[in-house]
Amino acid sequence: MASAYTPGLTVAARTTIVKTRRLPLKGDVLVELGEWVTPETLVARAALPGVLQTVKVAASLGIDPSEVEAALCIAIGDSVQRGQPIAKSSALWGLIKSESKANATGIVELISHVTGNVGIRLPSTPITVSAYVPGEVSKILPGEGVELTAHGALIQGIFGVGGERVAPLALALSSPENCLEADDLRPAFAGKIVVGGSLVTAEALRRAGELGVLGIVAGGIVDTELTDYLGYDIGVAITGHEDLPLSLVLTEGFGEIAMAKRTFELLASLEGKRASLCGATQIRAGVIRPEIIVADIDPLAPNNGETEVIPDFLLDIGAPIRLIREPYFGVLATVHSLPPALTVVGSGARVRVLEAKLPDDSVVTVPRANVEIVGG
Repeated sequence: MASAYTPGLTVAARTTIVKTRRLPLKGDVLVELGEWVTPETLVARAALPGVLQTVKVAASLGIDPSEVEAALCIAIGDSVQRGQPIAKSSALWGLIKSESKANATGIVELISHVTGNVGIRLPSTPITVSAYVPGEVSKILPGEGVELTAHGALIQGIFGVGGERVAPLALALSSPENCLEADDLRPAFAGKIVVGGSLVTAEALRRAGELGVLGIVAGGIVDTELTDYLGYDIGVAITGHEDLPLSLVLTEGFGEIAMAKRTFELLASLEGKRASLCGATQIRAGVIRPEIIVADIDPLAPNNGETEVIPDFLLDIGAPIRLIREPYFGVLATVHSLPPALTVVGSGARVRVLEAKLPDDSVVTVPRANVEIVGG
């Protein structure tokens, strides 16, 4: 027997969760160390500078760049409105008059005596980062963001799309083996995260969006159905920024795969509670898992360091595994054999491999680092 190189997905009813909430550029942290926050609390804020628009003053007035300064009606630092005259000139003893107007609303930032152009900076775009989960500010990252510590349930998925959502959980099916169809979705699910079973269809996703459902959790989806819903082939490298009315988290993989009983029962036990869900997935370096978090909402809730012990599963013949790299991404299999010798793979590296038996009984050889053990 040997330990798996890649751990299985976390499915814990009680654990400590640490989330880093970071701005994409330098800004201001809005909370203090030790402060208790809710998912909606803004923890950091920054301003993305607007685009610099160029007004070709010399060209529009037909004058030399050296003459622009004398023709200007504005100075650096002035606020201007789109269509406002910013420079004027006259010719033939004042009989011919010309104006150069601002092509945008913003602040005059640049006056070039070389080109005769004026630069107008558009208004900045505010960027804010919310807490996403209820918890305590456990670390301040000056000018960048914070680390939050929460306690509660954590369920990781294998793949997802869509960004962060916070909403109550609602159970749509009574069994993890049932498919989530459009007819299973009701108006009462509006504004909620709906838990399905083995499969969600593209039709069900569209129906959910029409009803105002904020998230779907299901065992799997047929890859062509996901492409049909999105309108394009998303691939499996980095997701989470899709412009969608809801977010989707798959707990098992692609195809019709029953949600693990342990996962389904945990989600069912949390029905009605507010959950933080994110479909963001990255399977390359710096792995990011899609997730569902149901954390304590009360800062006085006793924790006592309680953390569920997740067993260490061993990689052995017959062990259930999930393949997590192309061309078998998301496929469930079992360990057929564990060759002890190092094997040269396509990249030229010598690594430990295993033989995996796929659902169609075919056997493929994959690096052990490209699998994870399925538990529960």
